[in-house]
Formats: sequence, C-alpha cells, structure tokens
Amino acid sequence: MAERKFDLVVVGGGPGGYVSAIRAAQLGMKVAVVEANHLGGICLNWGCIPTKALLRTSEIYHYMQNAEAYGLKVDNVAFDIKKVVERSRVVAGQLNQGVGYLLKKNGVEFIDGWGKLVGGKAGYQGLTVTKNGKKVAEVIAKNILLATGARARELPGMEADGKQIWSYREAMVPEEFPKSLLVVGSGAIGIEFASFYRTLGAEVTVVELADRILPIEDEEVSGLAAKAFEDQGMVLITGASVKALEKQSDKVTAALEKDGKVRNIEVERVIMAVGIVGNVENIGLEGTKVKVENSHIVIDEWGQTAEPGVWAIGDVAGPPWLAHKASHEGIIAVERIAGGTDINPLDTSRIPSCIYCRPQVASIGMTEAAAKESGRKVKVGRFPFQGNGKAIAMGEPEGLIKTIFDAGTGELLGAHMIGAEGTELIQGYGIAKTLETTEHELVESVFPHPTLSEMMHESVLDACGRTIHF
Repeated sequence: MAERKFDLVVVGGGPGGYVSAIRAAQLGMKVAVVEANHLGGICLNWGCIPTKALLRTSEIYHYMQNAEAYGLKVDNVAFDIKKVVERSRVVAGQLNQGVGYLLKKNGVEFIDGWGKLVGGKAGYQGLTVTKNGKKVAEVIAKNILLATGARARELPGMEADGKQIWSYREAMVPEEFPKSLLVVGSGAIGIEFASFYRTLGAEVTVVELADRILPIEDEEVSGLAAKAFEDQGMVLITGASVKALEKQSDKVTAALEKDGKVRNIEVERVIMAVGIVGNVENIGLEGTKVKVENSHIVIDEWGQTAEPGVWAIGDVAGPPWLAHKASHEGIIAVERIAGGTDINPLDTSRIPSCIYCRPQVASIGMTEAAAKESGRKVKVGRFPFQGNGKAIAMGEPEGLIKTIFDAGTGELLGAHMIGAEGTELIQGYGIAKTLETTEHELVESVFPHPTLSEMMHESVLDACGRTIHF
C-alpha cells in the first residue's frame, strides 16, 4: 500500500476536527480528515444538534398545552415519539451530509476509518487507517491533529445496557416513551434530557452528588433553575449518590444514599449523565511522548502535545467540553502550525456556556462566588424578565440576567442568565468580553426596543445603581 503524504492529518471529524481541516486548507495546506464513524462527530450526530431538535419539539408541545394563555384553542394535544425521534435524526443526517460537502468544497480529503499513530520519521508523523479490521490507508504528515472527542463516563455496576439503563445515545432514540425515569447527574446533558422528558409528561427524578443542581453555574441561577424545575413537577435530590441499580423485567430499582441513609425508588428507565472521558485508547499514544492525565491529552496553550508534530484539541484535550470551544481551539492550533503570529491562546473565560432546558440557562466568565474568591471587589447587577415588555408579550416573564463587574476597573467579569432565549442572548456578553468592554461602555451602548436584550442593558445599569425599569 502506497504511503500518502499530507501537510496535516486531522483524526476525528467532529466540530473541532472538520473546522480545523477546512481552515488548514484555506491556509494552503494539503489536508485529510480521518473519521471512523460519522462526519460531524458526536455533537452533530448524537449530541448538540439532535438534542436541540428534541427540545424544540418539547418546547412547542409546552406552548400547545398552554395555548389558551395566548388566546388560542388547541384540542387533543398529543405526540408520536417515533416521529419526534425521526425528525431529530433527519436534522442530524442533513447536517452530516453538509459537513461532507464542506470538506469536498475546500479540497479536504476524507478517509473513512480508524486512525492510529505509528511513529514519525524525517520530520513526519505516521498514521495507519483501518476499517473493519483491514488497513485502508497509510499516511504521513508534517503535523497530526488529534480531535477524537470523548464518550460518556460509566459507573462500575451501572453501565448502560441500551434497554433499561441509557446513555445519551439511547435517551435520544427511545422506542417507547417512558412513564418514569431517573436522571443521574445534573450537568448540561442530564438537565436537558430531564427537561425534554418532563415537558412531554414523564415523571422525572434527578439525583446529583453536589449540593445543588447545575453545580458549575452561578449559585443564584442554579437556585432559580431548581425552583423552575420543581414547579414543573421534577423531583430533585441533591447531595446524594446512586449506590446500586437493580434491573427487573419492567422497572429499575435505584438505591439512593443521602446523609447516610439509603432509600429506593422505582423507575422505568435510568439515564446516566455523570460526565465524560476522553477517547485516548487505541490511537497510538503509547509510542509517543504525548502525556495523558485523567483520560485527557495534555497540551500547551496552542494545542501542542509533548510529541513534536502531534497536536490535540476539543473534548479529548479537556474542559470545557463544548463544541464551539473545540472549533476555536482547532483554528488556533492550525494558525499556529501555519506560522501565524497574530493569534492569541484560547481564553476560556470568554467561552459562553449554554444549557437548552426550559427555562434556558447561559453563562460566561466568573460566577459571583468565584469573582469574590479571587480577591476582587465586585459590583453585581440584576434584572428580572418580569420587568421587560418583550418577555411579558412572549408570555415568558420568569427569569433573570445577572452581570458581575470589577468595582475598581469596570471590567466585565461574568454574566449569567436564566430564561427564554438566554442561549441566544449570552453572545452579546461574549463579544463584550472579547473586546474587553467596561461597564461604562455597556452603559453607553444602545439596545433596541422592544427586545429581550434590553434586560442585558438594565442588568448593567443595575450594577451602577441606575436601573430604569424595575
């Protein structure tokens, strides 16, 4: 088999990998992408995109159930879970094909198979690609970018079986709608599935080891989210762990321990959402200087590993585990490989985080607690959705926008929100942080009326003691 030569080979075709490959091609490199499963990776095929399709369905279902509040009459509201799932798969399939088109358009070669490092020679790194146990390609490249992603973490004795105990994959394509389920873990993945199933009518219990749900979010927003979910009928059990799962033919009995006491609950299905581990196995790291810590590849600020010519980005390279982080990280690495001098390392404080539950949760930068713990004197502004005309007109008056500033310099340290369309609004603060905007500049910015974005302005005004509409 003839050895083929490239400037860059990207291992993994997810949102980090394919974006990196396209940017490298734009910079004049000869590029290939090696992907063993589906172009678009977990995000496009089994994560970000299809889950948003599911959540959109549940959101519309919620509005139909509450149509009278808008002066509408809707009778016999129901759903067909098979069609709900089918729509989400169609959406994912459409985008999968789109990624293939983009690679072809930019002259990036796609190699279908599993890539594995096999050592370097004369300034090149080697990679073999296999498919169904057979070698399909041998390539060498000046640089290899590992974008192999991550997978769901499993707890010993509670592994997903695809039937009664689900990972995110099974939760996304249920053959039948469960009447009751337990969600283990209240991070973004767990809460999004909890929100989807509860909105469509399932009895949902969420168990979280930390003392509050959404434990990495601002504590005030976390508390508001908990109240909203409980008002929807969700049962939240915090400061608790799952000691065992016992499967019967038609149910699962979960033993939950809290404050030293164990109690059992019975549900039809369990969704395990207890984090992720990096895909570092069987990709040839053993014969390299690449370091792995806690299942993630160690990199410098540019994505370079300890092995010359080997780079890593995205979920396999550690948190935050976000598609947009992977894409941006990949572009930084590629620009660095190309010799760019006008690039900056990734600043994770400028990466927005979005959770697409109902109500939506979004954040960027420091929480109030983290800002205070850093030794800064802070100014905090808040504005509730119930003070905004557009939110009231939309029938979405529940929520809050919170901004945190350095009291001395006026630097925007963080922003946190819960409520309708928060995942769209947060990028306004993302731009503000990238431009190193101060509270004074945000105060002087003009926000259109009537929009939800006015609440962002009012929150800033509140931090300065100048709020108008509340």
